[in-house]
Amino acid sequence: MSSAVRIRTATTSDAAALREIYRPYVESTAISFELEVPSIEEFQRRISVAVEGWSWLVAEVDGRLAGYAYGSAHRARAAYRSSVETTAYVHEDYQRQGIGRALYTQLLDELCKRGFASAFAGTTLPNDASVGFHESLGFQSIGVFPRVGRKFGAWHDVAWFYRPLQDAGQE
Repeated sequence: MSSAVRIRTATTSDAAALREIYRPYVESTAISFELEVPSIEEFQRRISVAVEGWSWLVAEVDGRLAGYAYGSAHRARAAYRSSVETTAYVHEDYQRQGIGRALYTQLLDELCKRGFASAFAGTTLPNDASVGFHESLGFQSIGVFPRVGRKFGAWHDVAWFYRPLQDAGQE
C-alpha cells in the first residue's frame, strides 16, 4: 500500500467521487444488487446516515478517492441494534494494494468503539477474492442465502460472514 494513503471520515462532498467508484459494481457486476446507480443526492443521504449512526470512511491516495467502507443497519428491529453490516468498495485502479484491508480494519475499530458487538457482511457468490478478504480479517462463514437476488437475468447466492467486535453481553 502506498504511503500516501489517508483514511478519513466521508463527507457529503465526497458523494460524486464515491458514486463513480460504485458505478461499475452496479452496472457490470452482481456484487451489488442495486439495478440503477444511485443519484449523487442519494449518495449524500447515505453518507449522512452512515456517519451519524455507524461510520463511513474513505481512502485517499495522493488526493484521489480510492475506496470506501461503511457500516449500516443489519436489520431494522430494535433487538438488532448491537449488530452492524459492513461494506467496502475499492476503485479498480487501487485493488489488491491493501486499501480495502486498511479501510475495513479502521472501520471495524470505529464500530467497536461505537459499541457494536457483531459485524456481518454479505458477499455475492462466486467471489473468491471477497470471501478470502473477509476470512483474512477474522470473519467466519455462517451460511449462504441461495437464489436471494436476481440480476442480469440470473439468480445469485449470497454468502454471509460474521465477526465479533466485542463482548456480545453488553446492552
